[in-house]
Amino acid sequence: MAAPSLPPGPRYLVSQLPNVLTPPAIVYVLSYLAHQRLHLSPPTWLLALAYLLSWPLAFTAFVQWHDYSNARRARAQGTVIPRAVEHKWPGSIDLLRRIFALDKTRYMGHSLYQWTEEYGNIYNFRVMFEDRIMTIEPEYIKLMLAADFPHYEKGPLLSQQLYTLLGHGVFNSDGSRSTNHARFHRTMTRPFFSRDRITHFDIFDRHAEHALDKVAARLREGIPVDWQDVVSRFTMDSATEFLFGKDVRSLDAPLPYPSTARTPFMEGGTAEQVHPADRFVRAFQDALEATAIRGRFLQSWPLFEFWGDKVKRYLKAVDEFIDPIVEEALKHRAEKVGQSGGLSGSEMGEGKDQVRDDETLLEHLVKYTDDHKVIKDETLNILLAGRDTTSCTLTFAVYALAEHPDVMERLRAEVLSVVGPSQRPTYDNVREMKYMRAFINEVLRLWPPVYLRRCSIEPMTWKSMHPGEPDIYIPPRTRCLYSVLIMHRRKDLWGPDAMMFDPNRFLDERVQKYLVPNPFIFLPFNAGPRICLGQQFAYNEISFMLTRLLQRFSSIALRQDAHPAAVPPPGVERSPYAVDGRERVWMRSHLTTYAKNGLWVEMEEAVHD
Repeated sequence: MAAPSLPPGPRYLVSQLPNVLTPPAIVYVLSYLAHQRLHLSPPTWLLALAYLLSWPLAFTAFVQWHDYSNARRARAQGTVIPRAVEHKWPGSIDLLRRIFALDKTRYMGHSLYQWTEEYGNIYNFRVMFEDRIMTIEPEYIKLMLAADFPHYEKGPLLSQQLYTLLGHGVFNSDGSRSTNHARFHRTMTRPFFSRDRITHFDIFDRHAEHALDKVAARLREGIPVDWQDVVSRFTMDSATEFLFGKDVRSLDAPLPYPSTARTPFMEGGTAEQVHPADRFVRAFQDALEATAIRGRFLQSWPLFEFWGDKVKRYLKAVDEFIDPIVEEALKHRAEKVGQSGGLSGSEMGEGKDQVRDDETLLEHLVKYTDDHKVIKDETLNILLAGRDTTSCTLTFAVYALAEHPDVMERLRAEVLSVVGPSQRPTYDNVREMKYMRAFINEVLRLWPPVYLRRCSIEPMTWKSMHPGEPDIYIPPRTRCLYSVLIMHRRKDLWGPDAMMFDPNRFLDERVQKYLVPNPFIFLPFNAGPRICLGQQFAYNEISFMLTRLLQRFSSIALRQDAHPAAVPPPGVERSPYAVDGRERVWMRSHLTTYAKNGLWVEMEEAVHD
């Protein structure tokens, strides 16, 4: 029987015992030697003071020695550590307070934008006495993701923060730290995403029709709809059916009303009123947000969940849905193997890579392992990627259509020309719609779903981007962060109109001028060995839903005023870093990007001859 696990707080304190006990132990040994060898007996108050000061003095000495060692190694190689963001308080507490304060009233990443303008495309944002190298330079990002990939990892801290939700799944496994482990996860899932399958479009079609029916019904009441809520349900139902062969039916729950609506049935209210179909969705969303909060507290996050894992408490509804399905799949697999007297030749070796057109990811995974936790972790990881990132893109895609009627008119004309007013799109249709692909790429460029980070394993040197200047030294075990959001908006990489929404940049001469010579300036799906396996699946799902939307509706109008909490503060809406100089949606991020308090819209149903 496995020993019971300690709560996060006590477990963290136990892991820190050597650091906590060593300084006072040194004081004790020194006082003992002074008494035994030198016959000195310090007064009690002096001993008490020495014990009390032993921790801050030891910590200060450790930080100073660590910084001195890194600086000495950098000088020895003729390199420099990136310039640190200036701060006044120890541990950069003043910078953290500023970030958290501005986060409530300014554009997402406001401080990062400003520091980039002041310090350049690479700088050192020290947090709690630790280096954090921040860059938006594609050549350095290329090193971390591809050229020097084995020398970087996600790092143990991020893995620990994500473990409750994602376990050892593909997105929480480190290729560099545990190469075989990460390769096993990607080997399991890669064959499933290696080709387009008709059943994917069957799934998309069922749930897209359900979602758009609910949208149309709500709009006929004369009340705006939260498009973000709709596509979150659409992608959740599509993803769970794709993964498990059974969806959570979140679209069966009533859509929320805006706060200004006058209706006797205010739906989607308190926890006690949660619709049964919403339980899984709410639980998964709450678990995501609780996981994201851990990042604010760095290594000390367990102290803020001292007696209980705050993520785990939300996973009951998730477990109740997934566990029986996984158990049933494993049981069915075991029975099949037992009846056949073992695995047949076609089910071994290359047979694992053969995926039936109607096969779910769960059915595919049980070919590789009968470990319940491995399978569950993998499906939850794919669910996060398949649901949240696609939902984000569909949300901001409709925002872009509402803000750019000319783009919507052209995109809708392409849809009606290639697919028709009511026909179901095919894979050939999706490939043929070039403007649709350019439109999606432009949405992904300006509102990428994720921030990304790596951690250096050993000392690394990055070649300076400025001739005549020394190269850059990256100390070992240093967190290296890169902002795809800011890189995607750099005018020197994308042209003087980089902050303007223009899908044509992915069709005209700007492709050859900017993107072809340097493909690492566009990274919505990561790159290198960790590139997203499901990126084509995502393009297909987004294209399918947008096609069905544009077949059914001829115009879209933004109505954030219907739900005032969704209206961004002036510092966000009129930020110098806003797309087109003004963004009327409040972009935020937990593990993925989203519109705070929703994207409220009105749409006009199309009339076909």
